[in-house]
Parts: sequence; structure tokens; C-alpha cells
Amino acid sequence: MDEREVFNIIQGGECHTVEFKKSRTEITKDVYESVCAFSNRDGGHVFLGVKDDGEILGIDSSCIEKLKKDFVTAINNANKMYPPLFLTPVEYEFQGKRILHIYVPAGTQVSRCTGRIYDRNNESDIDITDNEELVYRLYARKQGTYYVNKVFPEWGMDVLRSDLIEKARKMTRARSNNHPWLLMDDEELLRSAGLILLDHESRCEGITLAAILLFGKDTTIMSAIPQHKTDMIFRVQNLDRYDDREVIITNLLDSYDRMSEFAKKHLNDPFVLDGMQSVSARDAILREIISNSLAHRDYSSGYVAKMIIEKERIYAENSNRTHGFGTLNLNSFQPFPKNPAISKVFREIGLADELGSGMRNTYKFTKIYSGGTPQFMEGDVFKTIIPLHETATMKAGPKSSDQVSDQVSDQVSDQVEKDMVAEKILEFCKTAKTKKEIAKYIGYKNLTYMTRTYIKPLLDSNRLAYTVPEKPQSRLQRYVRK
Repeated sequence: MDEREVFNIIQGGECHTVEFKKSRTEITKDVYESVCAFSNRDGGHVFLGVKDDGEILGIDSSCIEKLKKDFVTAINNANKMYPPLFLTPVEYEFQGKRILHIYVPAGTQVSRCTGRIYDRNNESDIDITDNEELVYRLYARKQGTYYVNKVFPEWGMDVLRSDLIEKARKMTRARSNNHPWLLMDDEELLRSAGLILLDHESRCEGITLAAILLFGKDTTIMSAIPQHKTDMIFRVQNLDRYDDREVIITNLLDSYDRMSEFAKKHLNDPFVLDGMQSVSARDAILREIISNSLAHRDYSSGYVAKMIIEKERIYAENSNRTHGFGTLNLNSFQPFPKNPAISKVFREIGLADELGSGMRNTYKFTKIYSGGTPQFMEGDVFKTIIPLHETATMKAGPKSSDQVSDQVSDQVSDQVEKDMVAEKILEFCKTAKTKKEIAKYIGYKNLTYMTRTYIKPLLDSNRLAYTVPEKPQSRLQRYVRK
């Protein structure tokens, strides 16, 4: 954009896409609110060094570089602006006065400034965080397209598993013995489910990412969406690590089965009644939270979905295309489809019901199963907490001698592993090293765990020493072998 174009925009005055800020020596917080509002609405121009009436004041020349640096740093800080934005202030000069111009494009996601949501209304930046209706509309406006509808015109039916499509076809009998998919061939079934679409760029048809996730070969899935993963963890006895774990990287149908099998292996299924009928409350709860995790996950995110079974709760979380924030209320909750194509297939094959029913069913069966109340927390990460009674994870009967022997063996193995890591740290610290350098060397990301498990015991036993002993928490601290 040249100076004439910039000057013409300033001459036009403030409007829903133009905002003036004085900011002569520092960037005020309302600058970031305007950036957030523009990103959430239609985009716009922010000018620093200009009065509200369009008069050009100019920025103190000694502060130009500082303002640029402060702005770029702030909008890339997730605590200030989320998601972080990549914007560059451009400097212009008019009549010897220097200003900064920031162009903010309309964002594809809802932006938040210091945790608050701003929207543009005429010439004002409005905080709509506490207005549920406006926030809902904003999210709905941002989510006109779905990531899983991405088309791969270069791939044909050969990248899908025909046995999985046949499995889905047979599973539709749970819904109807005369389901139309039973008479369709594989391609017709995919078209019926909305899994073959037109790519608007190439003008060619192709299978979608949803089809690959549902029916794709594992190699195809990893090629199309390498971040796809589900982490299943059972943590009741060994609270520092886990008692059992399975990382699942496969299609959604097999993922559902493996997640369900893992959870059933570790959760008891007591006899309960729903009215006069015996039901498996455990299986009903698992069906809802597993299908929710798979069908409504934001697959564009690299965040690893997980389900953790602990002594007093099941904790599940997955990336989410959110329509609000906070704990969901059963009475006021408004369901919104996150991945309609995947949800449709799940409904047709009996792994899910109509949108919104899962939350009600989970409330109902959690009351029966544990007497507690589940929690659903909406955000960029969707979290589900199912309270458990201690009997849910309790193993009946005394431990056999083999089990005791296995426990002792595991304890010995853990200790041997810890000793080996400790020796590795001591060898590495022949010359002074920082804590981060040590963590990287031994392959640990959790500095707190590494410090508690290895660094502190080595310091206490005088095998490792501080390089700045008088200030243990110094940022210049290093560790060296004695």
C-alpha cells in the first residue's frame, strides 16, 4: 500500500474498518482490543499516531522501533492474543510526522484479547464475552466451512479399506434392517454420506478427509493428517506415570473399538437398573464420551486427544472448534455440529444418536453408575469429567503371588532405569549444564518431574552441585558433577 492510499483511508475517517489511536510513545491496551475486534469481524486498519478526528499527530521518533517490537511481541503472546496473530506494523511519513499502519485481516478463528472477546460495531470495539447470544453467532459465522470436508482429488477409492466400508454397511442394521446403505456399492455409500465432494479449486471430485479418517488405510491417514492420535491412560496405582497406556493411531471405527476395549478392561460394570430394566451404565457412558471425542474433535489441531481413567474420575479432552467458553449447562446447552459428515456416519451405524442427546444420556447414566454429576467444559480444548465411585476401578480378590512378584519386578526395573538416567546425567554434567540442556539430553520435557526425580536426589547426595550455590533459583544456575 503506498502513501497516497494510506492518506486516503485516513481522510475517510474512522468507521467499522478504520481505527485511529494516538499511541505517541507507547501502545495502549485498546490497540489490541481493536485488533481483536477487526479479526473477529471484517478486518480493518489501525493507525498509530493519529487522533480520533483524523489529525496526524505522529509518533515520537525515539519510540518507533520500541512500538514495533512491543506490538509484534504482544500479538504473538498467547496470553495476550489468542490465537496469536502474525501482523507487521508499517511505517509511513506525512509532513514530517511518522505514523504506523497495521492491517488486520478477518480471522478464520475467533480471537480473544487477554481472555476477552471483542467485536466491531460501527466505530467501537465491543466486549461481547458475557453475551452468550453474540458469542454464539460469532462462532457460527467463523465456522461456515469444516476442516474434514477438505477434498483430495488426487486420491481414489484404493486408499480406503473396503472391509471398513462393509463393516459400516453391516452396522447400519442397528438402525434399520432396510437401511439404504445395504443396497449401495462403496462409492454410492460415500456419496450418500457426503464423503465425496467437489474441490472448488481444481473443479474435480474427490474423497474428503472425513472419508479418510473413517475408512482410510493407516498409511493414508498418516499422510493426510499426521497429527491424528488418541492417548488412553489408566492411572490408579502409579500416579507419577501410569498403570497402563495405549496410543491409538488408526481409523475412527477401529479407534472407537480400541478405546472402548481399553476402558472396559479397567472399569468394573456393576449391576444397575434403569427403572425395571438391567442396563450397563458403564458401556452407555463410554459410548457417549468416546463417540463425542472422535466425531466432534477439531482435526486441524495438533493437540493430542486423551482419555485418562483415574481412581475417582474419567477425564477426557480433545481439541475443539468452540462455540463458547466455560462449563455447559444441560438446560441451556445449544448443540452445534463440529464435523457433520463424521457425525452422520456415526449416527447411521449406531455409534451416536441425534445431536445433543449424548450430553443428556451421560448425565442420566453417570447418576446411575456413580451417583455423581458429569462436567462438560467448552473451550479450545473440550473437557469431559465423569466422577467415579472407588469401586469402579477396584480389582476384586487378594493379589496372587504372581501379581506381587510382577509388582516387585516392576519396582526393581523402575529403580534400575532411574539409576541409569542418573548416571547419564552425571556423565553429561562433567562440564556445567543448565536444567534445560540436561532435560533435552535425557529426553524429558517435564522439568518439574525431572528435577524432583533426578536433579534433587543427586544434589542431596552430593553427587551433583550448583554453580551458583548461594542462589539455587538463579536464572544463571548450572549443574556440575562433583
